[in-house]
Amino acid sequence: MTRVVVALGGNALIRRGEAGSIEVQHHNLLGAARALVDLEGMGHELVLTHGNGPQVGFLAIEADAAAATVPPPPLDVLVAESMGQIGYLLAQALTARLVTEGRDRPVTVVLTRTVVDAADGAFAAPSKPVGPVYDEPTARDLARDGTGWRRVVPSPAPREIVEASSLRALVDSGAIVIASGGGGIPVARSTDGTLTGLEAVVDKDLAAVLLAEAVGAQALLLLTDVPAVRLGRGTSGESGVAVLTLAQAAAGVADGTFPGGSMGPKVTAAAAFVRRTGGFAAIGALDDAVAVLAGRAGTRLVADDTAAVSPAIPVGVTTR
Repeated sequence: MTRVVVALGGNALIRRGEAGSIEVQHHNLLGAARALVDLEGMGHELVLTHGNGPQVGFLAIEADAAAATVPPPPLDVLVAESMGQIGYLLAQALTARLVTEGRDRPVTVVLTRTVVDAADGAFAAPSKPVGPVYDEPTARDLARDGTGWRRVVPSPAPREIVEASSLRALVDSGAIVIASGGGGIPVARSTDGTLTGLEAVVDKDLAAVLLAEAVGAQALLLLTDVPAVRLGRGTSGESGVAVLTLAQAAAGVADGTFPGGSMGPKVTAAAAFVRRTGGFAAIGALDDAVAVLAGRAGTRLVADDTAAVSPAIPVGVTTR
């Protein structure tokens, strides 16, 4: 069997233009669960992670609105709240799908802390958008995101997953594990070993690489709402890319072909996983999860010296 870390994009819960109610998120996750359970049913061990941009933003708005009555929590606590909320909804959807198929598998949600450097330059230059898109009059003090406005917060690089050994044990036990939601709760480790929460949001795709390494995964899938990495997006020459070498990935991120606000972190994360582990990494659509892992869809990241297309993960083949 193959151990696969799947990072779900925000579209798995809230699609652009949707109100983002719990009912909407539950409905969308039921659809996501079909694709994920299909992967698991083929004999793959699943470890799941997810974004939390809209949800943590909603929680921040709620906290601000109630600030006169209830002291607003710091951002690390809001990340923890969103992780629990989304993890619960995803676990419910997965369990419902497993029951429908007459199968019994444990699904475990773990609140996960991610160690970052308190001196990371990201704290001086907030860049991670969270919450809904606002019109300009509502958000003149927030950062612009496309044609609208959103709150932005620091996004430091992930360095370590505190619960790494526990997550590995859970996956080894046969559980479907949901962890590092929203990139994990950002904490800084002091010289005496204590951990302090920080006002930040960690990129979930970059944290997924650490998660994959922690659990010994052979594959990393970054699943979103597009079928593959695109070149010339928005132009008449727009096209999908089936294979990217590590050098091509690095060059595309550096020159803005893969922008930091959209595909850049995914390409960077997939390339990092291939470079650091030699494993299989791909970016594609959630609905195509099985085909992406099999190499029939999406964009695969391969080493620079790969002479031919890197083989995908064969269904039912043991790799460890």
